[in-house]
Amino acid sequence: MSFPFPLSIDVTARRQALRSRIIHVDTASFDTLALDVFRYQAVYNPVYSRYLGLLNVRSETVTSLRQIPFMPIGFFKTQPVLASAQAIPDPTDSLLTFASSGTTGDQTSRHYVADPALYDAVSIRIFEETYGPLDQLAILALLPSYLERNNSSLVYMVRQFMSRSAHPLSGFFLNDHSELTARLKQLSEQPDAPRVLLIGVTFGLLDWAESGVDLSFLRHNPNLIVMETGGMKGRRKELLRDEVHQLLTDRLHIPRIHSEYGMTELLSQAYSTGEGVFRPSPTLQILLRDINDPFAIYPDGHTRSGGINVIDLANLDSCSFIETQDLGQYVGTDGSFRVIGRFDNSDIRGCNLMIE
Repeated sequence: MSFPFPLSIDVTARRQALRSRIIHVDTASFDTLALDVFRYQAVYNPVYSRYLGLLNVRSETVTSLRQIPFMPIGFFKTQPVLASAQAIPDPTDSLLTFASSGTTGDQTSRHYVADPALYDAVSIRIFEETYGPLDQLAILALLPSYLERNNSSLVYMVRQFMSRSAHPLSGFFLNDHSELTARLKQLSEQPDAPRVLLIGVTFGLLDWAESGVDLSFLRHNPNLIVMETGGMKGRRKELLRDEVHQLLTDRLHIPRIHSEYGMTELLSQAYSTGEGVFRPSPTLQILLRDINDPFAIYPDGHTRSGGINVIDLANLDSCSFIETQDLGQYVGTDGSFRVIGRFDNSDIRGCNLMIE
């Protein structure tokens, strides 16, 4: 792997060791690795290091995940959040850049990705451990508005999935509901019908479901997975997730809707295989913080809703400890969670913004 800006030999070796551990991390090693990533970023991420300094936090005194300060997600709007980037004046020139969606005049987040191959490896692993091999899927993507931009992390990820799948009938659809329906019907009528993933932004799936096309044939395709990535993006009235899922299951004649939890500022994802319950993935876990005190972290299994703090180990070259503006609740004691809304006055985002 060629890194886009020069690092010292010591930093290169340290980073490469962490990268290898991230790719192979499991539940038992997550906490130890997260602490090691924290100590690395506390030194080599200038933005995060300054933030820790303002909080008077010294990395050597942090011995548990609940002691780690989580960086407010808004920093991605105003700062180049990069680890090991001090060596050249503007390292962002040579990096893959993801940008969040936003209405005209909004300041958008920018996530500079120094190591796309790490993103590919992590996102593919998370998906395949949940849904099985990508090369056994046909993938259809209904991502209007995302496709109209050239810097969407979601579109990039789905393209990588399609490349891995290599199914000849995989493809993106903008607003052509008739063509999408015809492709699904073609796939369902094949002698050895493949498993099909239809992944779509929520308002796009609702528009398609309500477009008047005949979708009754879908009830005969048990191999179909319909996955919403959240977000109305101002196109439709915000609805409860349960309401959205009920509308889609009724119109599409399928038993459940799957969901993806991800965002521009993260390189890892969490998936729900139904009922809006997201499960932690190998490189992503959440901690819930008190709504009124961002430095107070709830214990596992706490029943109250709280702000979602994300630990994303794949963010090795940006920041792995993100204080989001999402509200969540724990489901059980295994780290599973629901996304139940957003903090007041937070901006509209593209992924999983529906209020429950």
